[in-house]
Order: sequence, then structure tokens, then C-alpha cells
Amino acid sequence: MTASQSTVPGRESSSLDARALFATFAGLCGSLVAIGLARFAYTPLIPSLIQAHWFSSSAAVTLGAANFAGYLIGALAGRPLAAKLSNRTSLRFLMVVVTAAFFACAYPLSVTWFFVWRLLSGISGGAIMVLVATSILPHIPAPRRGFVGGMIFLGLGLGIAASGTLVPKLLHYGLRDTWLGLGVLALVLTAASWFGWPASNPPAPVPHAAATHIAHRNGGLVMRVLYGQYAANALGLVPVMVLLVDYVARGLGRGPGVGASYWVLYGLAAIAGPVICGNAGDRIGFANAYRAGLALQAVAVAILAFSGNPVLLGVATVILGIFTPAIVPLVLGRIHELVPHDHHEQRAAWSRATTAFALFQALGGYGYSYLFSHFHNDYRLVFLCGAIALALAFVADFAVRVKRPPQAA
Repeated sequence: MTASQSTVPGRESSSLDARALFATFAGLCGSLVAIGLARFAYTPLIPSLIQAHWFSSSAAVTLGAANFAGYLIGALAGRPLAAKLSNRTSLRFLMVVVTAAFFACAYPLSVTWFFVWRLLSGISGGAIMVLVATSILPHIPAPRRGFVGGMIFLGLGLGIAASGTLVPKLLHYGLRDTWLGLGVLALVLTAASWFGWPASNPPAPVPHAAATHIAHRNGGLVMRVLYGQYAANALGLVPVMVLLVDYVARGLGRGPGVGASYWVLYGLAAIAGPVICGNAGDRIGFANAYRAGLALQAVAVAILAFSGNPVLLGVATVILGIFTPAIVPLVLGRIHELVPHDHHEQRAAWSRATTAFALFQALGGYGYSYLFSHFHNDYRLVFLCGAIALALAFVADFAVRVKRPPQAA
């Protein structure tokens, strides 16, 4: 019996039993391995890949983009894969693929070999992102879903932090040993989470007619705007994920050591972000929490565009570190608010949202790269574009909130 089923008649329990806690831990392992490590740990490895003559600088960047391309494919493939297999089998299989990719990347047999494994790693990451929360949250009592969602995606923050702390330490032992070390860590987490995934798919919904009507109405314009906001959020965060360290080190002339310290600060904030925002969603509602998040992110990216003050940059870095992983449980929680009675529609909506984010993340990466190279490494122009995207997302949410009936809020 799941936690959501262990209730007093007429009242839903807010406690989490051992099975729910184990499932939460499995979800954390999934996001840590598939996104936290597979994506973010690659960034600090790029200079070593080039210096060790494994790949040229252009090939190293291309191999990094392979993970983003795979993420988009995985976001599209996650639901069809789960339809053929169970959620539990799919998640186990995907974790094994990501783990195998770490070990395979320890042996640079060719650019094609490396590209294929980075692509598979990205595909698995995108599919896990679509499946992980929607496989677990339906089994969690509603009052605790924000907390559990935050804990699941805490793995993203841990991966960001590890990219600035663990990876540099592993590099002291050599590039191959670093990949093998990441593979061993992924293997341990895969094994630890193996029996934690819920054994059954979410129960089929049996909604009341009135609830169904509200869900369909909310799932129309408001849901489409949410997809657009999540896509715009990707456009707002990509400049930070790509350029923050370089901006501090070269753009402001403060050197790579200071730039790295800001990345560590960013990673530490990212650890706390999902839990803080998940709890905020439980307390004030995910709609309000995400609106506040969009406003804070817009202000923070604007600070990067217009100020070089170290204190303000530190504040902006903390805010953006918090929300880089935390937007995931916030948007997921908002979807659950809009379609509260239909687990299948929740999964479909989350898949569409993840695909929108993945698509605009990739487009933003290439678009900002074009701007950066064609406007003489103008960091502030790129940050300004990100701030505008976030501001437009906030305004769009406010406009829809004004137009829709009060009960749909």
C-alpha cells in the first residue's frame, strides 16, 4: 500500500511511509545521475579533454551539444517507452544506459564513439526527467508533493555542486580515472535506487464531471502559457549556465579563480533550491511560487547585465542557483494544480513542458552563441536577452491571470 493509500477514511494522511521515502530517494538518484552528473559534470571536463588531446576544442563543444540534443529526443521518447514497458522497468533501463555512458566515455576510441554515448546519455536524461516525478508523485499524499518533488530534483543541485567540487578533485587522478569515478558513483546510485521505484504505474483517474470540466478548461490557454513560460525560462537561464564563470573571469577581469568561486556559490544555492521552492509551493501554491520565481530570476539576470558589483553579483548568483533546479518542481507542481485528478494528463502535460524547455534550451544555446560571437563577446547583450525572456514570461502569466475566471486561478 502506498503512502497516498494509507489514509483515515475521509481524510488524506500527510505522512510519508518507508515506501514513499524510498521512492523519493530513488527519484533523487535518478535526477542526480541522469541530469546532475551526466550534464553538469561535463562542463568542467572540457578544458581537460582539449589539453589531453582527446578532442579538438570544436569537437569538445560539439560533444557537449550532443547531450542537449539527446535530452530533447528523450523528452519526446519518454512516454512512448513507458507505454511499452512499465515505469519501473523504463527507469531502471535508462539509469543503466547513463551509467554505461560514463564508463564508455573513459575510452575515447573516436569522436563518433564519444558522440554516440553522450547522445545516449542525453536521451536517457530527457526520458528520466519526463518519467521520474510522474511515476512517484501520484503515490505521495497531496500535502507532501511539493516537498517530495523538491527532494527528487535535489539531484540537479547536487550535480551542479559536484561539477565545481568533486570533478576537479577527480581530475587530479587523470581524465580517464575521472570518467571511471563518475561511472562508479552512477553505478552505486543505480543499485541503491533499483528497488525504490514504485512497482505499479499511477492509478487510472476516476474524476468527477465538474473536476474534469475544470481540468480541461485550465489545461487550455493557461497550460499553453505555462509551456511558453517554461520555454522562456530556458532562454533566461542558458546565458547563466554557459557564461557566468567566463563573465566574471574574463568579462569583468577578475580571473578564473574568482569565476570558479561564483560557480561554487551557484552550486551550493542549487542544492537548497528544490527543497526551498517545493516547500514554498506547498505553502503558498505553485502558481504564486512560480510567479515569484520568474520575477526574481528576471531581476537577477538583469543584475548580471547592468552591474559588476561583487555583492550584487553574489546575490544574483544565489538567486539563479536556487531557481536553476527549482523551476522543475515548481512547474511540475503547477501542472498538478491545473489537472489535479488526471495522472495521465499530468504526465502528458509534463512531457510537453519538458520538450518545450529542451527545445528552447538548445535554440537558446545556439542563438546566444551567435550573438556572443557576432557582437564582440558582448556578455551584457546576452544577459539582457535572458532577462527580457523572463520578464515576458512573468507578464504573460499576469495577463492570463487577469483574463481567466477567478475559480481557475
